Amino acid sequence: MTRKSVKRAFRYRFYPSDAQAAELSRTFGCVRLVYNRALAERSTAWHQRRERVGYSHTSAMLTAWKKTQELSFLTEVSSVPLQQTLRHLHTAFGNFFDRRARYPRFKSKKTSRASAEYTRPGFRYRDGRLTLAKMAEPLAIVWSRPLPEGARPSTVTVSRDAAGCWFVSLLCEDTIESVPATRDAVGVDVGITSVVTLSTGEKVANPRHEQRDRKKLARAQRALARKARGSANRDKARRRVARVCARITDRRRDFLHKLTSRLVRENQVVVIEDLAVANLVKNRRLARVISDVSWRELRTMLEYKCAWYGRDLVVVDRFFPSSKACSIPRCGYLNVSLPLHVRTWTCPRCGATHDRDVNAANNLEAAGLAVLACGAGVRPQRDSSRTGRPATKQEGHGATRDEALASNHR
Repeated sequence: MTRKSVKRAFRYRFYPSDAQAAELSRTFGCVRLVYNRALAERSTAWHQRRERVGYSHTSAMLTAWKKTQELSFLTEVSSVPLQQTLRHLHTAFGNFFDRRARYPRFKSKKTSRASAEYTRPGFRYRDGRLTLAKMAEPLAIVWSRPLPEGARPSTVTVSRDAAGCWFVSLLCEDTIESVPATRDAVGVDVGITSVVTLSTGEKVANPRHEQRDRKKLARAQRALARKARGSANRDKARRRVARVCARITDRRRDFLHKLTSRLVRENQVVVIEDLAVANLVKNRRLARVISDVSWRELRTMLEYKCAWYGRDLVVVDRFFPSSKACSIPRCGYLNVSLPLHVRTWTCPRCGATHDRDVNAANNLEAAGLAVLACGAGVRPQRDSSRTGRPATKQEGHGATRDEALASNHR
């Protein structure tokens, strides 16, 4: 087994005192203000004077803002989170110019995540006690799991969710042991009735977390709608809605973690399809169920877990006809007319009867193994996947399963 050093975030719940909560709330507000001001300055400089403003310029602006009477309160909080939010803004512009993200947007007090990031000058961590800058007492953290032995956090991110719960995330160096090698491969076809259908024939049912709590969520939202705007009762009702949403999110994330860990642990090669989830959720009839099944988060978990544990993740082009092609070797019949409501079909060439989802998973597995064996065929479109090169269509199955796996282990 090999060991790999990775940066890993460990997230914990904590319970601040009244003074700590007030200090952190002021810090969140100052972080949001500095981010929005810097974004406005950079946008104005470009649109009016065609000037590019970088991090060093916005940092100098922050120093000048602190000296004004209007913004002198910025000196009352730690300077580290304010500098970090300027770095985050600079990164956001870099992602926009590289066409990896949209243009940076202003942070809202109501909808944006309340958080602040501290680097090492802004906190002290000793003997399991974390103390942030401008605070006299350490945070009361619930250590639900231990940090890696001898770990020294490089950054600490404090956040508060919509339900009013406080969390602290510590970024540390961790050592990951790769799991034992195996000769198994699996094709994974995602769906709605079944979260995933595997090329082994197994179907993992969709637990429908949002649907199970839909009545409770609707009741809480109706109660929120009846409360007067700006009242204390409306704030309490908003927190009740947020708690229901947080429960749904936590259960969904726990389910996906267990599913992806099992797939990565049991298989050397995992093959998935490159789906345009952002386009699929534009269908108003399917948006709720697609969001509940969370295909994007499933793929993200598979990506970093395969990288951690020495597995191969192959992402197949979204236009590959995995459901319409017959998965029987040396048949290759393509059923051009196959509407979504047809769940089983019979191949007119070889006579095999296919379950639509199992057939798609088998085709994905064969295509992924062909990529590993030949280095050509179906290639992913995103940079975070295995090759990062433009997609091309799969013309044939290429090597057999055993040849591909043997090639992968050479």
